[in-house]
Amino acid sequence: MTRKVADCRRFPSVMDCSLTISGEEEEVVRAAAEHAVSVHGHPDSLELRSEIRESLEDETVTA
Repeated sequence: MTRKVADCRRFPSVMDCSLTISGEEEEVVRAAAEHAVSVHGHPDSLELRSEIRESLEDETVTA
């Protein structure tokens, strides 16, 4: 299974957030939503989780 990555650096923020989350898709969506709510003040919603899911990228592993 391909691991997914959510990277806060890809989105403009007054906090200049540098958090990156990687793992299985559902884990990443859940953790990224919790981060978006607790740190960035977004309301938790199906729309937020959908936007997070759409923004996920496949993890690239370097040797």
